[in-house]
Amino acid sequence: MQKALLVDDEERMLDLLELNLNPHGFKCIKTTKPEEVEQLIKNQTFHIILLDIMMPNLDGWELCRSIRQISTVPIIMITARDQKQDIVKGLKLGADDYITKPFEESELLARIEAVQRRSQHQSYVEVDGLVWDEKQYQLKYKNQFIKLTPKEFLLIGTLMKKPDQVFSREQLIDLIWGFDSHTEGRTVDSHVRNIRDKVRQTGFNIDQYFVTVWGIGYKWIKSTQ
Repeated sequence: MQKALLVDDEERMLDLLELNLNPHGFKCIKTTKPEEVEQLIKNQTFHIILLDIMMPNLDGWELCRSIRQISTVPIIMITARDQKQDIVKGLKLGADDYITKPFEESELLARIEAVQRRSQHQSYVEVDGLVWDEKQYQLKYKNQFIKLTPKEFLLIGTLMKKPDQVFSREQLIDLIWGFDSHTEGRTVDSHVRNIRDKVRQTGFNIDQYFVTVWGIGYKWIKSTQ
């Protein structure tokens, strides 16, 4: 059975989501308190998070950013807002999809299936013996564990999961530090240098894979052949 985390300040919406998901093999954990979400994720394994945007105290955008700092679990943002800028903001912060109220049960299930297909392999990546394991929160090469800071771990994982995709420094800041962060591009460069130095010490040829795209940002090369 899959487990879904439902976050909304309206009990009625939580009950509706649960009613839609239960017949399809989902066990639903519901909360109207966004401040509880981080602890729930740390204590349980979820296969999908359905997250409302317009909540008091802590909105869905900020919560999405916080979730992405500790987990790669698929996130679908559910809201009555459908402005293009809201969709772009949610995706930049790490959401996997976006659905507006009201919605049909069939559309919701189709979107869940789609984001899960895209993310099935994303918690574990191996490249020539270098293993990024999100569930174990480990990066290792030939049984040598590489000690990274949380942001270094998320940064290299972001690139390894999407080989050959160029990430600008601004995109990486949005994904790793947060949309409203005051972090600058040189902070990204500093983290990249640290990652390369740490991985290089194990003997893995990091410089062949983790490359700089001059004037833009960074990417992970899918194949060096």
